[in-house]
Amino acid sequence: MHDTRPSLHRLRAAHWLPVVLLPALLAATACGREPSAMVDSASPAGTAMQEATVRSGDVTIRASVVPTSAISEQVARQYGIERDPANVLLLVGVRQGPEMQETALPARITATATDLRGVVQPLDLREVRSGGLIDYAGVARVSPPDTLRFDLVIQRESGATSTMQFTRDIFPR
Repeated sequence: MHDTRPSLHRLRAAHWLPVVLLPALLAATACGREPSAMVDSASPAGTAMQEATVRSGDVTIRASVVPTSAISEQVARQYGIERDPANVLLLVGVRQGPEMQETALPARITATATDLRGVVQPLDLREVRSGGLIDYAGVARVSPPDTLRFDLVIQRESGATSTMQFTRDIFPR
């Protein structure tokens, strides 16, 4: 298990740009989309997306958590979620191949979020397809400030199973 902050190179390779990055990052990467369509321009500069990563052979699993209120209306509709200060979006992608040449892999993902009080929430992750990409998105309720521990079991179509566990501090916006 490996928990790191995302590099711009990995973010591009993972095709996460259509999701929830900050306007500055979007402007820097261009990606052919308008930054205002991705994230509200009123998002505070401290709302950075951190990525947890697990690698198994040539398969990379990336998971990110972001407050849903930091996501634009357009992206929230695409992912079928409600923007709410008490919700965070868990986004998981399973990719195969070398960076910048990765392809999306279908998977079955089971996820839970546990808060500091020990309350466990099973998360319903739905498959979201965009172009040739497949991501899995789910929402956890939270009362900031809090720390959520995410536990994931990822089963690929090949039958291979990976697990991932990471925590994220959630602050009021």
